[in-house]
This record gives sequence, C-alpha cells and structure tokens, in this order.
Amino acid sequence: MPTIRVVTDSACDLPDDLLAELGIGLVPLRIRFGTEELVDRSELSTKEFWARFGASKALPETSAPSPGMFAEAFRAMAEQGADGVVCVNLSSKLSATIEAARQAARSLEGELPVRVVDSLSVTLGEGLVVQVAAEAAAAGDDLDAVVAKAESAVASMKVFGAIDTLDDLKRGGRIGGAQALVGSLLSIKPVIEVRGGKVEEESKQRTRGRSLRYLADKVKAAGPLERLAVMGADANDIDQFLAMLEGIQPQGRPVLQGDIGPVIGTHIGRGAVGVAYIPA
Repeated sequence: MPTIRVVTDSACDLPDDLLAELGIGLVPLRIRFGTEELVDRSELSTKEFWARFGASKALPETSAPSPGMFAEAFRAMAEQGADGVVCVNLSSKLSATIEAARQAARSLEGELPVRVVDSLSVTLGEGLVVQVAAEAAAAGDDLDAVVAKAESAVASMKVFGAIDTLDDLKRGGRIGGAQALVGSLLSIKPVIEVRGGKVEEESKQRTRGRSLRYLADKVKAAGPLERLAVMGADANDIDQFLAMLEGIQPQGRPVLQGDIGPVIGTHIGRGAVGVAYIPA
C-alpha cells in the first residue's frame, strides 16, 4: 500500500494539534512589518501578530515561501517513508505561493511524485481541503485518489466572511470584486465570499449583528453539511457567532474552529469572522 503525505502552507490556519495528528507538513509564509521580516508561526504567533497589527501604523505585508522551502518539505516526507506527496495551497488568484510549490514539484520529478492542488480558497477553507486530503492519505488512498478527493472538496467548498472594516482589504489590494463596496459604503458591515479563488462582494449589511446573523443563516440554509469550520480574526464576538450556529452538526464531525492568522489577517483586518463549509 502506498504511503501518501500532505503538505500545505501556513495560510491554511489549521491548528497545530490537527497538523500533528494528521502528519501534515507546513511551509510558512513570511510577514513583514516595515524592514523586519518574520516567519509565520515559528517567529510570529497569531496572538503576537494581532498585537503588532494594532500597534503598527503601516499595514504589514506577506511574502511567499521559496521553491526550496517546499522542496525541503517534500523531501522530508520522503525521508519519513512517503511514496508520494500532495501539496494543497492558498488560492493562486491571491498569492504566488502555489507557483513556488509547483516549481519545487517539478524539481523533484523522477525523485518523488508530487501533485499540487490549488485550493482556490483561504484560511480554513484551504484548511478543510488539506484535512480532506490528509484523512484520505491516512486511510490508505493512493496519490490519484487523494488528489481527486481534494479537488472534489475544492469544487464544493463555500467560504463567507463578515468583515468589520474594508480599510485593510482596500489597502492590501485584495478586495477583488468587492471594490464596489469601497468609498461611501465603508460604514457598512459587508459579507464577502471567496468565489473562484477571489474575494467578491456577497452582501451589504447595516450592522455587525446583522452581518453575523446573515452569515449564520447562510450556513443553516446550506442544508446538511459534510464539514464546517469557523474562524475569527481576533474577533471579540466569535462566541456570540458560534452560539448562532448551535445545533449544526456536520455529519457527526465536530465543527473545526481556528484563528485567522497573519497571512490572511494582514489583508482582511481585525474583527473578521468567517465560515467555510462543504455541503453533504
């Protein structure tokens, strides 16, 4: 039976304990505050990031890992007995990260089969695709089957977010089709969707409470769910939002909860609350 392992990047926002449990390899992006550059997770925790974010006058920036970092992660999996690797990455429409993974995969041709999957998503939307792939690998699926299940998850994934402010999305240049919300509408509390790998406008809500309720109603209207994740960007009302989802149980699985970390937090700003789900 082939041994397949999964690698991802730190934009997936999966909790450390889940990464360890499923043996998932993580390649970190880097975060820059002015001239200081820090490695996500190892040199900069999510808690430290949000503390710096609030104190910094300038918006931090992110930089993709090098192909060499991905190649190192792939070879580490081979040394641990992997016969093949599936690498799931942050949306290609938002970052050059996946191109570094693809270059690394090409450099290992003939040495180790590596398949790269574009999650077309962010934060725990990407994370759920990674989880699907890692569980399939742990169950003994071969390389093609793991890739097929990951791509099926990509195709059915839904990701929505209630944004507390559009200022950071605008400054970070990641606002995509939500550009129409900028300007006189900055006072609203919008809901965005990650659609086709890009950030798009989904709804305009007048208050924070309404935006969270709208988000909860989207999840409930989706019907039975295979998987559900909830994430917050240092949001002080995340428990209030979780209470709105009480009773929703995705096919016997627990709801995956996580923090929106530095990579996506840099662009989406403090206070965002998001959901990612795969319908049953």
